Amino acid sequence: MKRKIAIIFSLLLCTVILSGCWSKKELTDLAIVIAVGIDKTKDGKFVMTFQVVNPGNVAGATQRGGGSGGVPVSIYKATGNNLIEASRKASKKLSRLIYYAHTNLVVIGEEVAKEGINGLFDALERSGQFRTTAMVVVAHHHSAEDVLKILTPIDKIPANQIIKTVRFSEKTWGQTMNVSVGDVINDLASSGKTPTISGVEIVGGVKKGKRQANVQASEPDARLNVNGIAMFKNDKLAGWIFGETSRGVLWVMDKIEQTDITVEWKRRKEAVAYEVVRAKTSVAAHMKRGKPSISIRIKAEGDIGEALVPVDFTDPMQILALEKKIEQTIKNEVIQAVEKAQEEKTDIFGFGNVVYRSYPREWKKMKHDWDESTFPHLEVNVTVDAFIRRTGLRTKPYILG
Repeated sequence: MKRKIAIIFSLLLCTVILSGCWSKKELTDLAIVIAVGIDKTKDGKFVMTFQVVNPGNVAGATQRGGGSGGVPVSIYKATGNNLIEASRKASKKLSRLIYYAHTNLVVIGEEVAKEGINGLFDALERSGQFRTTAMVVVAHHHSAEDVLKILTPIDKIPANQIIKTVRFSEKTWGQTMNVSVGDVINDLASSGKTPTISGVEIVGGVKKGKRQANVQASEPDARLNVNGIAMFKNDKLAGWIFGETSRGVLWVMDKIEQTDITVEWKRRKEAVAYEVVRAKTSVAAHMKRGKPSISIRIKAEGDIGEALVPVDFTDPMQILALEKKIEQTIKNEVIQAVEKAQEEKTDIFGFGNVVYRSYPREWKKMKHDWDESTFPHLEVNVTVDAFIRRTGLRTKPYILG
């Protein structure tokens, strides 16, 4: 009985001693940073731009439809010799403690990307607040500061607009990709793959885009547009890939979920639209006489979404001919992407990692000059199997031939 009383007393004592939060932070004392931009000054110092949420204005804009509730975010920036110094110096401009736990976006200025991004992520990874799952984008033809200053419709917080656009574009179109801080760090640490990051650009005037009137018009003066994929060589921006060629990158990386392939039919370009509903890519390495080669096999399945010329979808031979054209179109996109990367001498696909997994001994001999000597002349074979699952509700066209 005495033992039970002693245990109960000890538990009650613990609840008294351990109660309370020694590291508590009041919400009213926090500046919630939703996005961070990284640029550099002419003398080489880092410029950090912080997109800080104004909670009251976000709620007000939601209730009033985004009219007169005030700007949903505030922009602050600070300069330092490194990111930590810039972050600390920002406290001179903010009346609250900078809080990174909800930072979901990192925007890198194009000039910074050209100089090199190797040292940018060390502070972000070491931070106990910052999440390595945060998305990374590169500002194309603009600074990160300019991108973060643009106010956006629909999604009142501009960072959310960029994040959602990248994700939905990757899922439904397949010419941009969702890349996180952790992904970039892993690529930088790998000797068999270099980073690729989606680009974001400003369409319209920057000055008009940062005013609240930009979101009060049916057609904003400035918009944020996700476009292109930035290729890096080691840690420096080597070039950009756009359009179907950038989709070729996602085909190789097995990141295509859905997209639309248009093919020629009866001498009319872009006559038939093929909607990919699922796809799978496998990449394998082979070694012959000490020389590596790569084989890429793509399986695509989809539906006919539109036909602007007469096609008899009840005819198996016409279906087969369409599938061949679709296969060739996908193959061309992949080949163009591979040739572009080989031209820049940067293995953005991770072919080096594929060789390493299959032939670790041979990889040790070639990894040091992989990008410069082996990869640019690497033999890559592409095989595509496309299958038309459905042709829609109409099998015979009403368009006369």
